[in-house]
Amino acid sequence: MRRTTPMAMLLLAALTRSTAAGPIEDASAAYNRGDYNTTLRILRPLAEHGVAEAEREVGFMYYRGEGVPQNYIEAVKWFRAAAEQGFVSAQHDLGVMYLNGQGVTQDYVLAHMWFNLAASHTSKNEDRESVVKDRDSVASKMTPEQIAEAQKLAREWKPEKNN
Repeated sequence: MRRTTPMAMLLLAALTRSTAAGPIEDASAAYNRGDYNTTLRILRPLAEHGVAEAEREVGFMYYRGEGVPQNYIEAVKWFRAAAEQGFVSAQHDLGVMYLNGQGVTQDYVLAHMWFNLAASHTSKNEDRESVVKDRDSVASKMTPEQIAEAQKLAREWKPEKNN
């Protein structure tokens, strides 16, 4: 699982989403102190209300077992909720889960689709290169028909709108 800095996406959210800035900053500070229980106490309500950044971070905490028992099924649940909203980091994370069969049945087509979506929406060059590398790596294990199916799924994918 790729992770540039702890809570980096939440810090970005704090700068861009004024309604959640206080809780996001508090969660980031708690996470950086290693206070995962407080981090989850702050993030879980945001995640349950559909804040994609919080959903992704809760998923990552389940993936790593930080403040909760490690649980790939729960991680996938939260990654999917954020990924379906178009949150790029969660799209990459979900691709990793499908690639490795963690919390889901291993599925190269879906892994490729999620990596492809993340690559197409990643703006930082080094992040994009990493996602493209993951996408190309899974593609090397796929048939041309599977790649075509994954590309079709990515083309047809539309983000869910959060209410």
